[in-house]
Amino acid sequence: MNTVIDQQDTKKEKILEAAHSRFLHYGYSKTTMNEIAGDLAMSKALLYYYFPDKSQLYVEVMRKLANDYIYLLEKRSGTFVNLQEAFFYQINTKHNFVARNYNFFDFFRINEQNLPDMIWDILALIHKKEVEMLMLSLQQETDSGSIKLTKHPENLIELLLDALHGVRMCASSHKKVAFPDKEHLEDIHQKRLLLAEIFIKGLR
Repeated sequence: MNTVIDQQDTKKEKILEAAHSRFLHYGYSKTTMNEIAGDLAMSKALLYYYFPDKSQLYVEVMRKLANDYIYLLEKRSGTFVNLQEAFFYQINTKHNFVARNYNFFDFFRINEQNLPDMIWDILALIHKKEVEMLMLSLQQETDSGSIKLTKHPENLIELLLDALHGVRMCASSHKKVAFPDKEHLEDIHQKRLLLAEIFIKGLR
């Protein structure tokens, strides 16, 4: 029984890798289940056995990418010299994550007003892990006396994360969609670093 389960897990992992490669190069809208099955030399029926439709397959690839991103956060959690370094790490890591997988996120542009609940759940988990990492760094700074403790420290972290999100929204304010064009990513990245630096300096 375990051997069968292991084989199924291996096959599922290969499907996720092939799907990610397709989504990454061609985007969600220009990728078909037939093409993914062809890349794997697998029948379409077998592919649909593991994933009933393309959107569910996309969600599982998104979940895998999110876990990779969360791993990068957790690996560094508690190791930062100060809160600014922690925020810079979060900003840089997310920027690299989005830039590296930019075409993959065309699903967000297509479905921006109607993202599936499962995608929102993944985004909520990412946000939770970001807050946890940053809260730990803030607590370390308050313990050392570098930053004065506020009554609601988590609200402070949430406020700056919301402000950083707003930088992205401003970059797309002239469009009907909020997901930025690729050529705007570096400008957003640099503005976020500057905003974080100014914000954190005001806490000292």
